[in-house]
Amino acid sequence: MKLTPTRRQSIQWLAAGLAAGCAARPANSEQPQTTSGWRDGPSLPFPVQEIYPCLHAGRIHLAGGFIAEDGRITGPTAAHNALDLETGKWTPLADLPVARHHPQLVSVNGALHCIGGFQSGPEGGWQMQSTAWRYDATGDAWLPATSLPVVNGESSGGIIRGKLYLAGGRQPSGTRNLDWNDHTDVGTLLCFDGARWEVLASMPTARNSAIAGVLDGRLHIVAGRTVDGGNTAVHEVYDPGTDRWETLAPMPRAQGGLASGVVDGKLYTFGGEWFDNGGGVYEDAWVYDPRNDRWSAIEDMPKPRHGLGGVTVGSDIYLIGGALERGGSRTSAAVEIYTP
Repeated sequence: MKLTPTRRQSIQWLAAGLAAGCAARPANSEQPQTTSGWRDGPSLPFPVQEIYPCLHAGRIHLAGGFIAEDGRITGPTAAHNALDLETGKWTPLADLPVARHHPQLVSVNGALHCIGGFQSGPEGGWQMQSTAWRYDATGDAWLPATSLPVVNGESSGGIIRGKLYLAGGRQPSGTRNLDWNDHTDVGTLLCFDGARWEVLASMPTARNSAIAGVLDGRLHIVAGRTVDGGNTAVHEVYDPGTDRWETLAPMPRAQGGLASGVVDGKLYTFGGEWFDNGGGVYEDAWVYDPRNDRWSAIEDMPKPRHGLGGVTVGSDIYLIGGALERGGSRTSAAVEIYTP
């Protein structure tokens, strides 16, 4: 099912999609575990969503995304901040060279990179990019880094043995690259060792806004959304040793625009949004155990959000920013910490 209004009419600046959402928890899932594992973390300096933060050199780094005033999106930002985990304070650092939303922040072989995403211009706000930057902490500056072989946005990735594996997302469906509607889902898998990119076996299910997690040296890509088909619950895993994909147990609910973290060899997923029947934001959180290929429900998010970022620090998962309503409304500065 396709959404009748245009992307710009529906949510202004924000990327989102359709979902086969429903109000009740799926009947075939386990009941929530009463872990009481939630607590508030250090709030962000400003509300922001559509972000991909990461842990680098002992701090959580956040750069780019959509910022908001009075809860509603005003445009992309170049702001770069880092959270000191001991003091709980966010510190402003050098801005990105250009404001971007959906840029991937990744720590590869000791270097912090900002990769791809979208820029806005006079002709459109969704100009997908292939350029990348590397952060120089000594000079507090972003320097040019190896560009992607193709433009990339809304993909999902993880680090395996010092290499970044970046899967899916969207790319232009034709020559035009200005608006959200110019792009289509892809299953492209890219590998980056910090110096060069390599194209590997494509993911079977093309999609965007999924989550990723590395378990036992394999890259799991779960859920997400498709331009034409709405949200998906599909769960596929990539083995770098064989350059092959395998399909595993789907997530109990189809959720797009969610976040994730890995603790003690298990994959945790949080939030997301749907757009049919008025739309909404999922409070659902799940855990996947690879030992039995099974999903279980965990305690719901106290502040359900989509477009948020997930970062694992030891046994804690930081859920950063996002929006409390679907689309561009009620963008949040919230940080929640979940400890299994």
